[in-house]
Amino acid sequence: MHVLGFESSCDETGVALVEAHAVGVPRLLAEALHSQVEMHAAYGGVVPELASRDHIRRAVPLARQVLQQSGLTLADVDLVAYTRGPGLAGALLVGAGLAVALGAALGKPTLGVHHLEGHLLSPFLGDAPPEFPFIALLVSGGHTQLMHVDGVGRYALLGETIDDAAGEAFDKSAKLLGLGYPGGPALARLAAFGDASAYALPRPLLHSGNLDFSFAGLKTAVMMQARKLGPNVCEQARADLAASTQAAIVDVLVAKALRALRESGTRRLVVAGGVGANLRLRERLDAGAAALGARVHYPPLALCTDNGAMIALAAALRVQHGLAQARRDGAFDVRPRWPLEELGAPLS
Repeated sequence: MHVLGFESSCDETGVALVEAHAVGVPRLLAEALHSQVEMHAAYGGVVPELASRDHIRRAVPLARQVLQQSGLTLADVDLVAYTRGPGLAGALLVGAGLAVALGAALGKPTLGVHHLEGHLLSPFLGDAPPEFPFIALLVSGGHTQLMHVDGVGRYALLGETIDDAAGEAFDKSAKLLGLGYPGGPALARLAAFGDASAYALPRPLLHSGNLDFSFAGLKTAVMMQARKLGPNVCEQARADLAASTQAAIVDVLVAKALRALRESGTRRLVVAGGVGANLRLRERLDAGAAALGARVHYPPLALCTDNGAMIALAAALRVQHGLAQARRDGAFDVRPRWPLEELGAPLS
């Protein structure tokens, strides 16, 4: 079975083709990605209307590129998958409309995929895919969640952010430091030259006794400290504040993830989403998990961001496990807000 997947939830247009059999991990045949970062940088963040228009321009050429790389044709596609949600409504509609139109033209079924399920399952595209069950730390731009994963479609929410997500804390703090867009990677690069202990920033909910997150208070603390430093702050002070900010975010993420491992008794942690590419977070999680006799699984670095490969993979795995509700009637909808825990069967 060959699955063609389209991702268009925000500011990346991704297309990929995977090959799946009745059993075993699906294999990525080809993938292509276009990032809108340069376009949105002029505005300091994602402009939804511009994002939607750019998806329209990019999706078909990327699909052609993927087919050419794989050596296959549209006739070889058995299922067309797309991101149904969550995400920007207009952007989601572009990918969904294209996928369903293509499916109708080919006489092939289509399947809407949950964006976060794609992230959660993306480590299966790596060299050392995890085994079930595992704890998943989902840290994409607007989401920070801990899930207990017992199998494909079997997810239990353990904790989530009650306000800003970790990715938002990175991006908003970077903006306060004048680092531009996208802020998270820029803050991490600057933090490499700073002293993480230079500023005493809060670690919200670190000792809350639960697995929920909160980063709004940290963002406010960074804003107050940036104001104290003033507009003519030296580069070393900015690097110190960046390092202190990163340390605060990483401390909370690591503490909560390791607590989830201890409480669940599992020995596998999956980390997925754009923030999962942060090298300091990876170092701390690897060390902490090793101390517990556990292992951390990540997607390949290139697949930490939004991409079509994770959408095609999630669709293929759902078909393998008998969970796919593919359609042939040409109808579709999108869900800009869609809790991951609504998917599939609950844990027993």
